[in-house]
Parts: sequence; structure tokens; C-alpha cells
Amino acid sequence: MRRLAFVKRLIAASAIGLTATTASMAQTKDVTFVIANPSAINIIPVAVAMGEGYFEKEGLKVGVEALNGSGAVLQALTAGQGQIGNPAAGPFLGARARGIDITFLYRLNPNSSLSMVVRQETATQGPEDLKGKVIGIGTADGAEASFARSIFGDLGMVEGKDYTFLVVGDGGLATAGFMRGDIDAYVAATSDAAILNSRGLSLRNITPEKFRQFFGNGFAAMSDYIEKNPDVIEAFGKAVVRGARFAADPANIEKVIDHAAAVNPQEGEDRAFSKALIEQIVVRQSPFDPAKGYGYQDLAAWQAWQESLVSSGELKEALPDLNAIYTNRFVEAWNAK
Repeated sequence: MRRLAFVKRLIAASAIGLTATTASMAQTKDVTFVIANPSAINIIPVAVAMGEGYFEKEGLKVGVEALNGSGAVLQALTAGQGQIGNPAAGPFLGARARGIDITFLYRLNPNSSLSMVVRQETATQGPEDLKGKVIGIGTADGAEASFARSIFGDLGMVEGKDYTFLVVGDGGLATAGFMRGDIDAYVAATSDAAILNSRGLSLRNITPEKFRQFFGNGFAAMSDYIEKNPDVIEAFGKAVVRGARFAADPANIEKVIDHAAAVNPQEGEDRAFSKALIEQIVVRQSPFDPAKGYGYQDLAAWQAWQESLVSSGELKEALPDLNAIYTNRFVEAWNAK
């Protein structure tokens, strides 16, 4: 298994100074959290929970290991080399289709990693207002182009007739496109949006609600591990939710950057960019419905993912019961204040 050593970090739990409601040293449990890439900002609630000592307070000793993609994460969980991981939805569904008994626990990124954005000052309120306009994309055959076509196609709008694409490159080049008036909207990945914001452009996300449900990575664990260790799953999620709430407070941004840099030093080198990226990540990791809380999953989002994968051929057929692949069992406890 390929590992990035500079990311690995163990948090030592201590009983000294703990209150009667927290765990003693004898109760401390080890958890290896395996992630799909070395970015700490992508898992910012976990990085914050580590830095603020939230895992310690829940009686956990957490180590983070970065692997090479969701496939490697799923392999590590299956082999027992990690207890909790953060695979993407597509590879996770593929693993379930192969008979791997793994359960999705926590939807870390409820919002799509792609978004259609316009400048804040424009009158455009939705994609339907972009008829006759120019849409900037990074590459002609990238995911952003198909994402935009799906959005416009749902509105009955046809490329070349109702709108046109202009390949402008990544976020830095898109800045110039907006400033010159070459483009009226841009289909951005999280990092692109962060770059645009860091260059002084204030953007508004006009992605329709149904297309925001193509959520990104979340937390998963083997089903038998969950059944044998429900206390670990509850404690882990509680610490993560506390970390998410801390990260969502703009007043904490400097400490949040410090916590990310403690896990991955490279992400502390350009603090202005890290700030912009964290702000974008926080938006994408905020719950659709605050009343349901962090980590909540809904069937409709899983159905959207499955339909997309079946239609593209990545899944041969629909799974027999989507309700069986995820759980909201711990959400209430995680979000309790």
C-alpha cells in the first residue's frame, strides 16, 4: 500500500485534566483514518478535531494515513488496515456491487465538487438566465463540460443554440475571462472557485438544487466493525461535527489553517490561498438541511448517483437495496450539543 509519510500523524490521548464525562486512558481506542489524497483541507473537520483535541476528549487516539485514491481506501478498510475511510460515492457503490459489506456513515461533502458560478454583482439568478451567454470551462472534454450540459439539458437548452462554451483553463485563467467580459459564467471545481475568490472576485453559486446532490467523499467503515464498535463511530462523529462547527466560524480561520498545516505542512505555505480554499470547502461541507445536521444522508442523493453510474456503464445494474448501503443511525448523537 502506497502511503505518504508526511501526512501520518498520531494524536496521543491523555487522561490528565479530563472531566468525569470524558474517557480515561484505559478506555482510549485507536482509530486509523485512511484518506484518498494528502490534503488536510479536504478533511478539515478532522484536522480541526485533531488540533483542538476533540478526539482526545472522546477517548480516541486517531492516526491519519493518506493513500492513492478511493480504491486504495476501500482496499485498506477491507484488509483491516484502517477502521474509517473517506471514499468517493462512485467507487463505494462499485465496491458494494462487488459484494463488499461496507457502509457509508457520514456525508462529508453534501454539495457537489463542481458548481456553476457567476459574479456576485450580476443579475443572473439561475442557469435559465444564461440563454445566449458564454460559459467558461477548463477543458473541452472535462467533467465540467458534461456537468454544464446536464444542467442546461434539464432546462431544454442546447449547446451552440442557447449557449456556448469557451475553454478558458483553470481558475487563474478564468479570472481574466471574467475581468475581460469574455465569459458570463464558469463551471468551477472547488479549487477553481478558491482561486477566483483569492484573486478578488466575489462569486455566487447558481447550480440548481438537484445537481448539488452529486455529493463528494464521505466516511465509511466495514459493516461488522460498525456493529462491534458503535461507541467508536459515535465518538469519532461527535469530534468531527465539533471540528466542522469550529471551521465554519470565520473568526477561527487562522487557527483552522494552522490545524491543516499541522497535518500537511504544504497547505500552510500560502495562507491566503488556504483561507480561500477552506472557505469553499466549508460551504460544500455544510448540511443541506441544518435541522438534520452534519453527516446526514438521503436516499434521493444515492439514487441520483446510482442512476448516473448505471447510465454511464460504470455499474452494470442497480443495487438491490440502496437503503442498505448507508446509515443515519449516529447522526442525532453526532449533532447533539
